[in-house]
Amino acid sequence: MEVVVFVFSLLDCCALIFLSVYFIITLSDLECDYINARSCCSKLNKWVIPELVGHAIVTVLMLVSLHWFIFLLNLPVATWNIYRNTQSRAAEVTHEGSHDQARVPFALFLHVSL
Repeated sequence: MEVVVFVFSLLDCCALIFLSVYFIITLSDLECDYINARSCCSKLNKWVIPELVGHAIVTVLMLVSLHWFIFLLNLPVATWNIYRNTQSRAAEVTHEGSHDQARVPFALFLHVSL
């Protein structure tokens, strides 16, 4: 059973790394004016929820399989992803998301480094 857990975790982490690289490439295309902001948002927004679900699945899977150390390593990043997603949804509703823009580079750095 442990082999299946770690193989699934490895595949999921590879997919999350691929998504992080895709996000960085798309954002660099936006910065260089190869694409406009609307198409950048449409490309990236459809991958936010699958990224959140993928990371949450690995975190819960490590909790269920009693791998505490790996669970504790994944928990802060999964919590940050859930917080970031719920706050951005609230900012869309209230249209007051401009004050959160200073935290985005740190969040991207944290996500890519883990």
